Amino acid sequence: MRTTYCGLVSEALMGQTVTLMGWAHRRRDHGGVIFIDLRDREGLVQVVCDPDRPEMFAAAEDVRNEFCLKIVGKVRARPAGTENTNLTSGKVEVLCHELEVLNPSVTPPFMLDDEHLSETTRLTHRVLDLRRPAMQKNLMLRYKVAMEVRKYLDEQGFIDVETPMLTKSTPEGARDYLVPSRVHDGQFFALPQSPQLFKQLLMVAGFDRYYQITKCFRDEDLRADRQPEFTQIDIETSFLGEEEIRAITEGMVRQVFRRALGVELPVYQQLTYAEAMHRYGSDKPDLRVKLQFTELTDVMKTVDFKVFSGPATTPGGRVAALRVPGGAEMSRGEIDAYTEFVKIYGAKGLAWIKVNDMGKGRDGLQSPVVKNLHDAALEQTLARTGARNGDLIFFGADKAKVVNDALGALRVKIGHSEFGRTHGLFDDVWAPLWVVDFPMFEHDEEADRWVAVHHPFTAPKDGHEDLMDADPGACVAKAYDMVLNGWELGGGSVRIHRAEVQKKVFDALKITPEDAQVKFGFLLDALQYGAPPHGGLAFGLDRLVTLMTKAESIRDVIAFPKTQRAQCLLTGAPGLVDEKQLRELHIRLRNPAAA
Repeated sequence: MRTTYCGLVSEALMGQTVTLMGWAHRRRDHGGVIFIDLRDREGLVQVVCDPDRPEMFAAAEDVRNEFCLKIVGKVRARPAGTENTNLTSGKVEVLCHELEVLNPSVTPPFMLDDEHLSETTRLTHRVLDLRRPAMQKNLMLRYKVAMEVRKYLDEQGFIDVETPMLTKSTPEGARDYLVPSRVHDGQFFALPQSPQLFKQLLMVAGFDRYYQITKCFRDEDLRADRQPEFTQIDIETSFLGEEEIRAITEGMVRQVFRRALGVELPVYQQLTYAEAMHRYGSDKPDLRVKLQFTELTDVMKTVDFKVFSGPATTPGGRVAALRVPGGAEMSRGEIDAYTEFVKIYGAKGLAWIKVNDMGKGRDGLQSPVVKNLHDAALEQTLARTGARNGDLIFFGADKAKVVNDALGALRVKIGHSEFGRTHGLFDDVWAPLWVVDFPMFEHDEEADRWVAVHHPFTAPKDGHEDLMDADPGACVAKAYDMVLNGWELGGGSVRIHRAEVQKKVFDALKITPEDAQVKFGFLLDALQYGAPPHGGLAFGLDRLVTLMTKAESIRDVIAFPKTQRAQCLLTGAPGLVDEKQLRELHIRLRNPAAA
């Protein structure tokens, strides 16, 4: 029986005999004395095997990396000068009395302390990858975060209720993962993208405060912060307004950081969606970057330069500037690289001005576009941006979305670059933020219809109900996102609790009463039975832990993640099924060759 974990052996156990079980992290033979770094989920301890015990020593000679071992030995101080302050066990070692190989290991495909492994190698051999101390630390923190969430919500009177994994497809958001029904020919379940409708039904049912840490599924294109299956901290409450819901959930995140990381988050800033887009071009701005947009649309309406005046005089167009303090020292090659970068976001190019000497007026400015701007435009540009000698001003001119996306991405790229860090344009701090007052709808130009920004069950701001008929684009929602360091941690809203308001939203989205009844009839019916005012918020647990560990991808905080092609390299999923299974599900493949 193990008496303690390897990583917990410390000076407190000095002189005691301990029984340890774990894996040989590395073995070193130093002229007749064998050292084994024994590892378990809590960390490492150094085991010393000397030849005074021949049977034990012979066993130690055969040990190789990743052998599973049982060690019985005495805790003693390390020799002076050999301490390792990075380990809990760094001041002690275990003199081995007994060594038992519980299970040998074949030669691993990689060394566990290799920091330059490809992701393909790591995911293919995920079991070994999870043995690496960094991954063990990540998943232990994930567990601790989940436990702190549960403790906090329990203290606040929330109850954990499970909702179905097999539910009805509601194709208003991302693509569903469909599950064919064997007993209902030609019909399908869907895996839930969110427990949204069920948690609203729980509020109607009177449970008042609900939470769930649950799996959700979306069949969509993947990025570093996306997975086809992800874990959501789902929260809903009745009889509270926007500010109260935000206060409760902010308190949760604060407590999680405090107890799991020992970090006290600073005061949350608050921006409306319109302010965030105006200043940063993003609804999840990274406030660690000390750069903001300057609005120049009105200034550029009268210039001869059509690249600027065209968007400035076109409805929905925008001209904005991004001043980079000290940026005049950037080379033309660096500027050209940034020009290519913004093209990813739809920008046709990137105009710029280097401010060399403001005292010389126009002659002190270096740029291909200066000659195309009249004096008033130049004066306003320099004044509004707050330009100083040595600065560089970048310009975006296009449809507002293109300008926001391109300059917003450029702002982050410059801020995070070595230039940004060395020139004081980036603060490596925690920068939490609430973004509030999102628009209810956005226009899908391709489909020529309005779509919900959050989801179709979000309530409009008081006094905005009539705008859903007259001007959907002007309608503001009781919606809010929590943002941390440029990542959306969670999003939520006050929900619609009256059937007549829900009908107005469906009308704006061109969802007919017949379609609404087929897709959401169970919710619409429930709202008629005295549904209380309610709202909530859902956090991405994977994203939260990724930020807390400063990992590069959420795949580093998920035990068995999928690749960006939604594949599991460990198990080979998704895989083929046999003809018998397909017949039972009433399915015939349209491309039998693929089978």
